[in-house]
Amino acid sequence: MTQGGARDQMPVENALARIRVARPTMPKGAGRIADFVLAEPERVVRMSVTELSEATGASEGSVINFCRSLGLTGFQHLKLSLAQEIVRPVQFIHEDLEKDDDLETVCRKVFHSGIQALRDTHSVLDPQALGQAVAAMRAAKRIEIYGIGSSAPIAEDAHYRMLRIGLDARAMTDSHIQAISASRTGPDVAVLTISHTGATHETLTATRLAHEAGAKTVVITNYARSPIQSHADILLYTMARETRFRTEAMASRIAQLCVIDALIAALALADYDRATDTLRRTFDILSIKRF
Repeated sequence: MTQGGARDQMPVENALARIRVARPTMPKGAGRIADFVLAEPERVVRMSVTELSEATGASEGSVINFCRSLGLTGFQHLKLSLAQEIVRPVQFIHEDLEKDDDLETVCRKVFHSGIQALRDTHSVLDPQALGQAVAAMRAAKRIEIYGIGSSAPIAEDAHYRMLRIGLDARAMTDSHIQAISASRTGPDVAVLTISHTGATHETLTATRLAHEAGAKTVVITNYARSPIQSHADILLYTMARETRFRTEAMASRIAQLCVIDALIAALALADYDRATDTLRRTFDILSIKRF
């Protein structure tokens, strides 16, 4: 095998996560394969492509196409990736906090959760979708940013960061203002909605109104299927798991902030001279606020 071929067969991280993300949009045949792999990954590692084909009622070609749709070279690449994932040592990653946890354990669980959220989000963030979001925002006359509850500070941060690179952006964290403004958007507006669950009534309504008005809608949401996705032109996925004691945990917001960081960096690089000039000028302006 050539050196390039060896790199192509290196196991990918979070193969199961990739399948979960792609599952809602898969056609029926691929969906059967996905469901089988998600339910019995250990068994798939020991199967041949023919055995998986027979078990799922799909052709061998469909199995190969399923693997390639995940960014893998083929069935063997899938098996290597699954094997790496299922034999990984158990860690306190997504484990819930317990009543009797000491402070050292609490810190370990919280920090590991944030680290894992970043790793998982990186594995599911689609560079092509990120590029589409950049193109939509660069083409827009203004950008509106929606967030409610724990997503509101993330929307405010995105607003600040966009202003710093010279974009005409507005953050709206009041549900009434969101609805009014969304209904008055149009094809020359890009909307960025931040919603971990994708099921918050207020942001879903605002995104729907903006989409119906013709705005280009970009949604940052977690990997699970959610109602807001039907009103999104472009989806940027995060992957952060919440537990009983840590709903709306920092892990989800860390993932959202990192996606926004990548988006802002890509926007700045796409118009490098203007962005760097604006950053320089805004830095000078803010210097009067410092001693």
